[in-house]
Amino acid sequence: MIKHLLSGGDLDADTATEILDTAAEMATVAGREIKKLPALRGRTVVNLFYEDSTRTRISFEAAAKRLSADVINFSAKGSSVTKGESLKDTALTLQAMGADAVVVRHPASGAPHRLANWVDGSVVNAGDGTHEHPTQALLDAYTMRSRLGRLAGLSVAVVGDVLHSRVARSNVLLLSTLGAKVTLVGPPTLIPVDIEGALAPGTAVSYDLDSVLPTADVVMMLRVQRERMNDSYFPSAREYARRYGLDGPRMRRLPEHAIVMHPGPMNRGMEITPEVADSPRSTIVEQVANGVSVRMAVLYLLLGGNNR
Repeated sequence: MIKHLLSGGDLDADTATEILDTAAEMATVAGREIKKLPALRGRTVVNLFYEDSTRTRISFEAAAKRLSADVINFSAKGSSVTKGESLKDTALTLQAMGADAVVVRHPASGAPHRLANWVDGSVVNAGDGTHEHPTQALLDAYTMRSRLGRLAGLSVAVVGDVLHSRVARSNVLLLSTLGAKVTLVGPPTLIPVDIEGALAPGTAVSYDLDSVLPTADVVMMLRVQRERMNDSYFPSAREYARRYGLDGPRMRRLPEHAIVMHPGPMNRGMEITPEVADSPRSTIVEQVANGVSVRMAVLYLLLGGNNR
């Protein structure tokens, strides 16, 4: 097992499959009356979040606590960061406190990679800028495998704001490694130039959502990240929804077995309608539940598995 999880590209097929298989075992804990394992008793996990987060931070906290680890939640707001403390100095402070693992979310792309050079413990990337979010890709892969029984050979359409999406990048890298075919779909202004095949061989690009839907096994809708946009990337929210939003009629063009995913939080009515988000095809709530199991597996294998 690797020491850090910084990118979806860090995982080969065997390691990724080991994490998914371990997550399936961890999922059985959720059905118990006492949802705890002693696997990481005596270990310390620090959640170091420089950006606001609900799902990811709570998911990592729940995962660590279910493994009996000690958890320290660090928020940049109200900390010495607001006084000018650098990431390196914060890292050295955490090192002195004996952190075994640091789960970091940071607005600067590459911050987790820098952090990994400054601490002895394991570093898990919980989202860095517009770069990557590898545990989200793992929980997405786990959800696909749980619903559809396989990953190899699946046709996955990742739709929307690919340009600003760390989720999209990690999913392309991981799903391609596991044998799925990914097509990135969105307006030309929200698809990075020359990305076709660049992140992973076989990755395709389409600007026409309707042409992709009939052959898609999975449609993953991405949130339009307006907070990262300094310019106008499309004429209006209404125009975006008309061309790239997933509504009832479009959902019914999918194959019968196909599922709809979204990493959250959703802009209901823009990239996805309530009819789709709340339909039986939707895995959005499952993804949240699966995230705890997957993050339990990651922390267990990094801290308590076969690398210690």
